[in-house]
Amino acid sequence: MLSCAVRARAVNRIPKRAVSSALHGGFLWSEDKAACHGSKGFSTVINYSNYSRRGIAGECEGSWNRCRRRSTKKGNRMFSAEAAEEVREVREERMNENIRNVAIVAHVDHGKTTIVDELLRCVSTDCAESAESDLVMDCGDLERERGITITSKVTRLDYRSDMTINVVDTPGHADFAGEVDRVLTMIDGVCLVVDAAEGAMAQTKYVLSRALRMGLKPVLVLNKCDKPDAWGRIETGEVENELFETFHSLGADDHQMDYVTVYASGKAGWATTDLALAHQYSSGQNAPDKQAASMAVLLDTIIQNIPPPDLSTFHGILDPTQEPFAMAATTVGYDNFLGRLCTGRIYSGTIAKNDTVALIPRDMDPQNIPDAALSANTISAMFVNRGVSRTPLDPPIAKAGDIVTLAGVPDNIAVGDTLTLKSNPVNKALQTPPINPPTLSIEIGGNTSPLAGKEGTIVASSRVRDRLISETDNNVTLNVTKSDTDSDRSVVHARGELQLGILIEQMRREGYEMTVSPPKIITSTCESTGEKLEPFEEVIIDVESEYSGTVIDSLTGERKGLLLEMSDSSDGKTRMVFEIPTRGLLGFQNEIATLTRGTAVVNHLFLENRPYAGVIGGIDKGKLVSNDVGKSNLFSLANLAKRGVLFIEAGEEVYQGMVIGESSRPGDLDVNPVRAKETNNMRTVNKEEKLYVPPPKRYSIEELIGYMNDDEVLEVTPKSVRLRKAELDAGVRERAARTRKKQLMAAQKGKK
Repeated sequence: MLSCAVRARAVNRIPKRAVSSALHGGFLWSEDKAACHGSKGFSTVINYSNYSRRGIAGECEGSWNRCRRRSTKKGNRMFSAEAAEEVREVREERMNENIRNVAIVAHVDHGKTTIVDELLRCVSTDCAESAESDLVMDCGDLERERGITITSKVTRLDYRSDMTINVVDTPGHADFAGEVDRVLTMIDGVCLVVDAAEGAMAQTKYVLSRALRMGLKPVLVLNKCDKPDAWGRIETGEVENELFETFHSLGADDHQMDYVTVYASGKAGWATTDLALAHQYSSGQNAPDKQAASMAVLLDTIIQNIPPPDLSTFHGILDPTQEPFAMAATTVGYDNFLGRLCTGRIYSGTIAKNDTVALIPRDMDPQNIPDAALSANTISAMFVNRGVSRTPLDPPIAKAGDIVTLAGVPDNIAVGDTLTLKSNPVNKALQTPPINPPTLSIEIGGNTSPLAGKEGTIVASSRVRDRLISETDNNVTLNVTKSDTDSDRSVVHARGELQLGILIEQMRREGYEMTVSPPKIITSTCESTGEKLEPFEEVIIDVESEYSGTVIDSLTGERKGLLLEMSDSSDGKTRMVFEIPTRGLLGFQNEIATLTRGTAVVNHLFLENRPYAGVIGGIDKGKLVSNDVGKSNLFSLANLAKRGVLFIEAGEEVYQGMVIGESSRPGDLDVNPVRAKETNNMRTVNKEEKLYVPPPKRYSIEELIGYMNDDEVLEVTPKSVRLRKAELDAGVRERAARTRKKQLMAAQKGKK
């Protein structure tokens, strides 16, 4: 039996049919409120601001003000004078009933990509063959290695004979939120995948809030229902209650909260909307019916509940074939044979091969468009993605509502720009949603270590800067500028350590050698008060209950975190929710992994900018720093292993100033990892003693970004990742440390 709260969810809310009848029954609304006049003479006010959909800026229906009218045998009937006036300016909305555009969003490791694989197996034979291997949508090497989705991808499902479903696979980590922000403009609904055992997590809330804010209709998929601890949460209504509260806290309206729930197991390949059948499949009482309980149930649910794409219309144009073509660039790429590529959704009009398109930048003033010399080019090819394969569109004609890839677009196109026909252009660029600001910045330049140029093929700082700038073409959350302190370095603004780590890892695999500086938090100033602001984040931590006190002490101490919620589960784990400055999370992942023996699962997302929290501390780790050059020796490392944790093994190249380990005591310690055992004819008791060195501790790039101190930099090459001091000379470092100490003491005396 489900809980009363779950049953009441469907009773207390406005039924979907009632909302649908209000939306399609001839009522008229604007952005805030609309006076709805029925045929029986009554009048009421309905707020549909959340349901308003995005559209084309300008004289286009569907942007923010809309009008609907009802046709009768006597003609078009207007319900008020205001409605009649607006109908003169805006025509009736139309929809493409044969297309559905939906994004599948989820938290990291909630089974989103596995479900997409199963959907591919439900459709055409070509897609089924491409989906024979698991996680086919995670086609990048890094995505397969890490088991996460990094870039958004669109795949076309030709379901049955008359329906096309464009499915967008989105990343689940908040650091790649820019991927989510840009693809939400292409779709009309979201399929929210939630692990039934874990419930709503941090990244689930972020993606869902963006989708609800845009008025998108959700479909809920409770995945992994066959996990041992999942069904108990479903049966008691705990998961449904959590999700209902999540929807309510994120500002969902009644139409959005009346979502359909699909119970599924992506790994087992079944889905159903029947709770009783889901229980039987999960418990193993009955085997899932391959026809009635396949992932086709999810496809049918999407068709029934996700609205078809709007076909926006323009003032004064009565013939749909004369509507201007408008398409927003969502993904930009390049092909050596086809030239510049652009993927996006068509909002109005049609496009065909060999048509000439013009480019309208997203920030261009509409008044300047008629007189501007817009970049133009001829479309050489048109493609769609089926599975992970790019196939030509046959026939090469695309209509409004579809998502396609165009080849031969202008070379200067950027994400968010508008493509339109040169012969019949639109008068304004399409509206695109704002992107949340970056929270971290680092400096990246060419490799300047003594080993520069020995392991990579691209070392010049200018080549590194060009590569970083090219990354911003598609990655809209990245911003690259030239450093004010060093002309050979570039400042990269990003959303988090993972995003920066993925970018640097991709570059090192391409042959680049780089020097990476420690991260800095991006602060701002309040315009009204002049107060210094810094980003704050919400942190959700799942950990074994015995370590809950350790986590609280670590976050609420010098890191300035605030504990908001704390709850225990039946499996012996504790979930805690904190609010903490982003600065307080730097280096926290490594620290908490050590303190909890790797049992803590940490998820976080950006909240807002708040007043500066003051000085934030943490555990000051001392380092073992090499004072010699050469290859590390087993004899030296065996002795140094007693002083801390080593980062290298015998035979690795080291140089003066390179960090080779972490000291067990505060403060840096200069050591010699190259010194070998003396070779003489003296015999000792320990001469034949076998030397043992523990395996070195290896950090990933994103872990080292948060781990390194302010006086250190990261050397990244295709073969190695080394941590070193920014100043290699030990004498210079010692004098600089004494100077800083004197300045600190003088500042403290001045305060007194």
